[in-house]
Amino acid sequence: MNKLFNELPILNETKEAIKALGLVETTDIQHHTINHLLEKKDLIGQAQTGTGKTFAFAIPMLEHINPNSNVIQGLVICPTRELTLQVYKEFIKLVKFNKNIRVTSIYGGESYQKQFKALQNHPHIVVATPGRAIDHLERKTMDLSHLEMLVMDEADEMLKMGFQEDLEKLLKDTPQERQTALFSATMPDFIKKVAQKYQRNPEIVVIKTKALTVDKIDQYYYMIKKTDRDQLLLRVLDFFHPQSAIIFANTKKDVDHVAAYLQKFNYEADALHGDLKQNQRDYVMNKFRSRKLTLLVATDVAARGLDVSHVDIVINYELPFEDEVYVHRIGRTGRAGESGTSISFVYPSMRGKLMLIEKFIKSKMQELEIPTILEITQKQDDKLFNDIKHYIDVKEKNYTELIDRLVKQGYDVDDIISALIEKLSVKIKPYEDISKPRTRQESFSQKSSRGDRQGRRSDRSGRSNDRSGKSNDRSNSSRNSGPSNLILVDMNIGKQDGLRAPHMLDYFKKNADMYPKNIGDINIYDNHTTFEINAKAVKRLDQLDNKIFKGRQLKFKITKK
Repeated sequence: MNKLFNELPILNETKEAIKALGLVETTDIQHHTINHLLEKKDLIGQAQTGTGKTFAFAIPMLEHINPNSNVIQGLVICPTRELTLQVYKEFIKLVKFNKNIRVTSIYGGESYQKQFKALQNHPHIVVATPGRAIDHLERKTMDLSHLEMLVMDEADEMLKMGFQEDLEKLLKDTPQERQTALFSATMPDFIKKVAQKYQRNPEIVVIKTKALTVDKIDQYYYMIKKTDRDQLLLRVLDFFHPQSAIIFANTKKDVDHVAAYLQKFNYEADALHGDLKQNQRDYVMNKFRSRKLTLLVATDVAARGLDVSHVDIVINYELPFEDEVYVHRIGRTGRAGESGTSISFVYPSMRGKLMLIEKFIKSKMQELEIPTILEITQKQDDKLFNDIKHYIDVKEKNYTELIDRLVKQGYDVDDIISALIEKLSVKIKPYEDISKPRTRQESFSQKSSRGDRQGRRSDRSGRSNDRSGKSNDRSNSSRNSGPSNLILVDMNIGKQDGLRAPHMLDYFKKNADMYPKNIGDINIYDNHTTFEINAKAVKRLDQLDNKIFKGRQLKFKITKK
């Protein structure tokens, strides 16, 4: 059994914050790392996302902070802005009852002035992306000379994104006597080199992912528009009629919305998420455990402490961000040797995510057609038929006398039975129409058919010029092929300015709404950079012209069309 949080030798304020979150027992990664980090040992932790990594390093980091010293003592480096914010928010939860410890976050895409102000407020802990951390170091707006603990979270992801040089610079430019912890899902060679070069006899903790089988779970999905999810949810619940179901949403806002929406239609539904007080969470979870609540609408974090074996269906109101979270979600049905069912709502922009999850679970989900009103009615009639048979078999009281009284008053037996069945039956809801989104192939076919009609018109005039059509083929190929749509641009900053490809792509995205798909090959030289850009996006460079980036005024020159 893993340790309980209240058994850890940590600040009472931290224990109080953990208790307020409804957490009792440490996860595997927390159990095996917190004590090492409390003892100020260097560490390499290998674990997947969704295993509680953040608290594994955040709790010990808070223990090492001296609130009376107005210097940065803890630094956490994360690969993306999103993860930076997520980790920052976890720290804020832990310092809820310890207002003497100050935490801030810095990342690309946010105003430097805002970050200057935050750093001038003397935070004890900074959570940052690599590029922005180095920017502040070079500007001398962030001082790490008193750093006690450095954590690199999802180090393997940072390497994939091209941050190796940045990570090495941070390791070199921080005090040698600091404590260093690296967390990673995999163990690439660079992490092993870092351990040899920058760590002192690090403890190595490897948490193997528990095998969660999905063999006994029937996995389905519906392809719909995002705006139709609520209406589909009503149809799915009425069609499958679960006795017990968990509906997972990615945000607290969605959880509240779905629970309120279902309650409006008289479903036995309630919400479970981190913003609820502990007694409210306990009340909802106990109701669900005791089967007094049919539908639990929850976030992943809030549902972690829920262990029930009677869940018929798990519904993903939206696919989770992490593949493993999907497995954990659907693993809540099909327990105790029973079969289970999972249903996911997928909209067109999530097709790629669906494919990644299928690859991860090594299984294909089956797409279902949206239940029609007729199908729902037939399903409900079948259920009613079986319910009536059950009532007949288990009846404890004979109502023949009451039936005779009704007959004597002129009521027909068939009418009596029909009235009673109507009383038992579920009222059909005023379902709204749901139109299935067109597939890419259908959209392409529609465009092609329009193009064919236009092509046939122009073909008549084109035949006299080139009967074989070769000229037209060449012009179409030239107009539609990828390379001919790219323009080569020269930019006046390079390696000596500290430029890295991820920095450049991030800056373009944040300041000119220009995404990586618009950029081709990038070649960074000592004092300049060349890159390919889609012809349709080249005008967006005007938004960046003369702006300051990496301390230089940006200049662009088109070198080849």
